Amino acid sequence: MPALVDTADHPAKRKRGPAKEKPLKRVRSESAEKDPQAQIFLLENEVLESRKHYNNITKLIKILQADSEDGDIAVVAAISLCRIFTRLMVSGELTKKQTGSEKEAGVISWLRERYLTYKLELLKLLSEDGVESTALTLCMRLLKTEGEHLLNGQDYHFPTVFLADILNKLLTAINDGSTRQEFAEKFVEEYDDIRFYTFEAIEKFIKESARFDKFDAVMEILKSIESVPESAEELEDFYIKAPKRNNHTLYSLAQHKRRAQGAWLALMTQEMNKEQRKTILGLMRDSIAPWFTKPELLMDFLTDSYNAGGSMSLLALSGVFYLIEEKNLDYPLFYQKLYSLLDRDILNSKHRSRFLRLLDVFLASTHLPAALVASFLKRLSRLTLSAPPSGIVSIIPWIYNILKKHPTCTFMIHRVPRTSEAKKFLETSGMLDPFLMDEADPMETNAIESCLWEIVTLQSHFHPNVASLAKIISEQFTKHAYNLEDFLDHNSASMLTTHLNKTLKKEPDVEFEIPKRILLKYDAESGLKDSLVASLWGM
Repeated sequence: MPALVDTADHPAKRKRGPAKEKPLKRVRSESAEKDPQAQIFLLENEVLESRKHYNNITKLIKILQADSEDGDIAVVAAISLCRIFTRLMVSGELTKKQTGSEKEAGVISWLRERYLTYKLELLKLLSEDGVESTALTLCMRLLKTEGEHLLNGQDYHFPTVFLADILNKLLTAINDGSTRQEFAEKFVEEYDDIRFYTFEAIEKFIKESARFDKFDAVMEILKSIESVPESAEELEDFYIKAPKRNNHTLYSLAQHKRRAQGAWLALMTQEMNKEQRKTILGLMRDSIAPWFTKPELLMDFLTDSYNAGGSMSLLALSGVFYLIEEKNLDYPLFYQKLYSLLDRDILNSKHRSRFLRLLDVFLASTHLPAALVASFLKRLSRLTLSAPPSGIVSIIPWIYNILKKHPTCTFMIHRVPRTSEAKKFLETSGMLDPFLMDEADPMETNAIESCLWEIVTLQSHFHPNVASLAKIISEQFTKHAYNLEDFLDHNSASMLTTHLNKTLKKEPDVEFEIPKRILLKYDAESGLKDSLVASLWGM
């Protein structure tokens, strides 16, 4: 490489250059003074050609530090310095040699100081609009080169300090967050080693923050990590050359999960608003819980959210069930708490579909008491009386499927008096529904003694789709089960669109007699009755 050529071996060639070269150098210098980019490239080429031009590195750093109206000049200087230091690291010019002289050690120390200064200036560009993406690319290129060539006598070295500095700058930068997203998508999600040390850096960043106020920025990076490795064999995508030792922590799935667990726990222990908590709960089952080697650490967060009530409980429900199903969590009074979520707001919530899917899973076991299942059936039937049509069309097929799974509850469809006295009392005094709507314990509601008269009432619903669907309860249960996905995503807009696009076989009769007057009253001698509009208009 030209930078390693010893000038003492070729003194004659340096002194006996042709006379024509001198004016050429002057022309190049004059051109460089007029064009700052040409000057930068000239300084870079001189550094790469000979070690005696290392002072040009200081000049390039000053150009990078200078406040110029043309921001492109600083970017060009940063790119040139990146090429210089990359070449120096690859050639070993930044690595201390045991057999080197004291002079060489001084040069290496000086170069390392300049390299540190350059990295600090490059980190500043991460928060400047318009150049932050280029700065991130340069930082990650240096990170890779540094990790592969500045080993410091080790078999493997990952620049954790440099990565932590990059991450800290991205988290504290005041911009639109596009650079954070780029970092997360291109590096954290793609490479196992970057993800491993990013988890570690995030945990350290949160714990060392005197006043943590970067919740959303940290969440933006963490939630971008969607893939959770299931075995150590999947840990094979490394940004920096993989370690040679097979027992390195990067090859340990448990260590990866431990780092992720630490980062998520550090974030979840911070103060957060309602929307931030909902975001975490939405990611809990698929993106957070699989990382935890000790899922019991999630119990406090999930149970507090589950006990909060409302939509918060609905979002926490899937996480709680994941711990119960996969990690054998013992949650006392789970069905009693689940029963308390059935209120009037549940059928108007945007999380209604998600809740009904989970509820279908929770009540699928045939080992549940019939009284418990009856309480859920009866309570949902009662709620349909005041629910919107889009909610009702989701509940009726759900009730049908539950009745098929629990045949012991089917007598709630049609309950007849058992004795003549009861029949006579029913005909004379009517029936008092024994169901206790306000009872919190689903085992004490007496729902098993009641019937689903609410569904029969829905057969007279004003919406024709609801009325037709409700009639399936009065027919024979020949269908094995309804596909809930065909009904759960209905809303008022979709039902209205379906009704408007329906082809009418016969035009509906709006009026039996076409009125002659609508807003005005008829003459008294005509003998015709005024319309309701005309009567109200006259008042």
